[in-house]
Amino acid sequence: MKNISIFGTSSDAGKSTLTFTIGKIIQKLGYSIAPFKAQNVSNNAVVADDNSEIAVAQYFQAEILGVSTSYHLNPILLKSGRKSSASLIINGRSVIDKDVREYYRDLDELKPIVKEAFSYLDSRYDCIIAEGAGSPVELNLMDKDLSNIYIANEFNTKIILVADIEKGGVFASIWGVYNLLPSKLRDNVIGVIINKFRGDLSLFDRGVEIIEKEFKIPVLGVLPYTPFNLGFEDSQSLINYTQKSRKGAKRVGVIAYPTMSNYNDFEPLIADENISLEFIKSNINLDSFDLIILAGSKLVVRDLEWLKEVGLFGRLKKSRVDILGICGGYEMMFNRLIDKNHIEGDKEIVDGLGFIDDDIIFQKEKIVKRTVYNIFGKVINGFEIHHGVSRKYPIYYERDNIRGTFVHGIFNSKKFMEYKKQTIDSFISNIESRLNVKKIIEKII
Repeated sequence: MKNISIFGTSSDAGKSTLTFTIGKIIQKLGYSIAPFKAQNVSNNAVVADDNSEIAVAQYFQAEILGVSTSYHLNPILLKSGRKSSASLIINGRSVIDKDVREYYRDLDELKPIVKEAFSYLDSRYDCIIAEGAGSPVELNLMDKDLSNIYIANEFNTKIILVADIEKGGVFASIWGVYNLLPSKLRDNVIGVIINKFRGDLSLFDRGVEIIEKEFKIPVLGVLPYTPFNLGFEDSQSLINYTQKSRKGAKRVGVIAYPTMSNYNDFEPLIADENISLEFIKSNINLDSFDLIILAGSKLVVRDLEWLKEVGLFGRLKKSRVDILGICGGYEMMFNRLIDKNHIEGDKEIVDGLGFIDDDIIFQKEKIVKRTVYNIFGKVINGFEIHHGVSRKYPIYYERDNIRGTFVHGIFNSKKFMEYKKQTIDSFISNIESRLNVKKIIEKII
């Protein structure tokens, strides 16, 4: 069986959701499937089953497919770094902060790592579905493209294009991407999926005819725009969340600082009709909220300084509303943040909110851990990813209106897991009914 690459004709075309959807459809035919992404750029990370750190999209895809999670699913992960640098995570372990130009210069050194991870999965599964990144035909970067061009070339994958019609210019994007691909890869294109169509799908019948007859590219399906409030990979997908809240729902405000991370923590809140969730990005009055959440942060000191600059720091200090901090947000709640090793930046000591009577010490070794926790009177299957440590409150704190923890996943519940399964099953069923599955299968077997 041939492996598959999912290429988007643009960013945020729907590659992540179609990766697990197509994987699940093929899996139901009796084949073993694994998701893969050579290199991901995301502050949204999860601790895998092997206690490695991978992007949330690959963890979420594997969860749906029932695949054991490890760094092999996402061997290279880049997170926001200081100034023009990125935090480089290789095989699930944080290695170094590297200047972006230096990263691209040394990219060839990463190809054997990507190849080894892909080969590991290839030897264990019938089919790997490799999610691409952005557009595969950024001509100035094609020789440095690990997720699209390198994988498709190295492993001769069959290719499915995904085009986001909502962005506009869908014909140009399909024609452009297809014709700018190297001839070998063009020959491997199975077809294109038109994604995020709003309105009567039959209105695009003429569009399908143009693409198939004039472009000579098979159309594998036209998919309606379907809100999917799970597996948020980046802030762009988060912006598009939809929520149906009951009248009188509890108002929860999440402070959305510039490098907010792990916003998948809030998926259970978005799914709960008894909660109205809002993301706070400016200096507004907090008194009308029932709960304020300080989210995770990739650059805690920088985001803490942002709170001070916009005025939210002062509002939080005076607020009597319940406040919950998670991971980086938890660290902001302490008296001081001490960074002698310059993990976060140039400042060695920064004043925190002073809610918790201890200091945060940033250590060189990152804590990356998945286990079962007993906190806030609940048993939580969660994980930790952080450099900061507290001697007095190593896992969580709770007093009066202040609560905080290093643990991600604290809102997960049995009810949410049931909602999650129903949502995913319904989403996959809806897409399957609109895809030419037969054409996909006959091209990969």
